[in-house]
Amino acid sequence: MQLYYLISGHKSLSAYVVEDELPEVNTPISVIISARNEAQNLAENLPSILEQNYPDFEVVVVNDCSSDNSDVVLDDLKRTYPHLKVVTITEHVRFKTGKKFALTLGIKAAKNEHLLFTDADCKPATGNWITRMAARFSGNVQLVLGYSPCYKKGGFINALVRFETLKTAINYLSAALNRDPYMGIGRNLAYTKTLFFSNKGFAAHMHVMSGDDDLFVNQNATSNNTVIEIHPDTFVFTDAKPNFASLYRQKKRHMGVGKLYRNRHRRMLSFDAISGFLFYILFIWCLAYYFEPLMALGLFIFRWLAQILVYRKTFKKLNATSQIWYLPFYDFVYYLYINIFGLIGTFVKTTQWK
Repeated sequence: MQLYYLISGHKSLSAYVVEDELPEVNTPISVIISARNEAQNLAENLPSILEQNYPDFEVVVVNDCSSDNSDVVLDDLKRTYPHLKVVTITEHVRFKTGKKFALTLGIKAAKNEHLLFTDADCKPATGNWITRMAARFSGNVQLVLGYSPCYKKGGFINALVRFETLKTAINYLSAALNRDPYMGIGRNLAYTKTLFFSNKGFAAHMHVMSGDDDLFVNQNATSNNTVIEIHPDTFVFTDAKPNFASLYRQKKRHMGVGKLYRNRHRRMLSFDAISGFLFYILFIWCLAYYFEPLMALGLFIFRWLAQILVYRKTFKKLNATSQIWYLPFYDFVYYLYINIFGLIGTFVKTTQWK
């Protein structure tokens, strides 16, 4: 089963050709960011978005019930960048807003049909981010999936999160290339306003705290309306969570939405997670109890070599070449990790998005 996922599922991304030539495009774009208590991140990251090398774009920031000095930071930036639009939401004692509500207001405030999304704690790799993402809107395309890696820093948690981010990207980007898109990442995602409103936005899952990105894509992406963009110019970087407590809060929020995916996608992800976990458990069991250990070791090495063969070009495309040599360790931790958080997400509910 693991070889099936590897060869049938992921080889398409390995073979995918990234267009290097910078396209000429002037489709009007609205970049939308929802931010709650993100004053420092807005000050550090927003200028790199406002200064993109693109002829026609606006940036809509939804200041969602912030209690820090986000309003001061945004007012200062507006004086320098006239294409910055700020939408402010104030807290109501009886009505608690979430990210989906904030994004909906941002989409309504946007003047353009084509929308590009990221977060306040994210920074595009280059000034050509908007250009390359906008160029993918052609023909019937209504949804563009991008890639958002984490900054490389020291420590086990950082390495684990970077690997998990990479493996998740390989899964959803490959699925899109295989004409069965099932999710995207809100840190680097684009779609049209028509797609949003014609499918009633987030109405079907407004009661769920997360899912403004993956659930929206899962419910609205088709084999004909979705493409990917993974040129290094379009990578949007963010910081990995620095400790287990913050990582736990984030993953608990994210994993809980998986049960709302389409049934075939739930089965696909569940079989991958369980079969990957059992592969390592059975391998360890065979070694521990001396049950055909040479055969078990041979299968382990065979799978590892198959992964290197399939992933080496993909890891290079996603600027993660060094991580391929740590596959046996982080792959095991990854499958352990997603099974644990999958169970947590099934039984534990989250009530806050920030």
